[in-house]
Amino acid sequence: MNNDHLDPINSLNVPELADTTFAMDFLIRAKEGVRNTAVALTETASPDVRALLRKQLMQGIAMHQEITELMISKKWFHPYELSEQYKLDQLSAKNTIMVGNMNLFPDETNRKGMFDRTPDEH
Repeated sequence: MNNDHLDPINSLNVPELADTTFAMDFLIRAKEGVRNTAVALTETASPDVRALLRKQLMQGIAMHQEITELMISKKWFHPYELSEQYKLDQLSAKNTIMVGNMNLFPDETNRKGMFDRTPDEH
């Protein structure tokens, strides 16, 4: 493994890793929203507020379903194939440990001459 984390070649596959991470985080947040809305629904006595929360709950469930279906179609989530999901979880844990062990702030950060052109001036 090349330990030069500022070298652009080391960013290969990073967008895909980021997409899966963001999607899983979004799924978890949607689930939290559904759970919190359901709790709020049981705590309110106002018919108007109950109607509003019921509508939000249905929207939250629909959003959770959309995110889940997207993740399944992209093979980022395997809710029915636990062995496959376990492999993804192991890979995620391995990548997390790898990033945690990286020296992201090396002493030498000068990359002058690494790129074929100078950055665009704005």
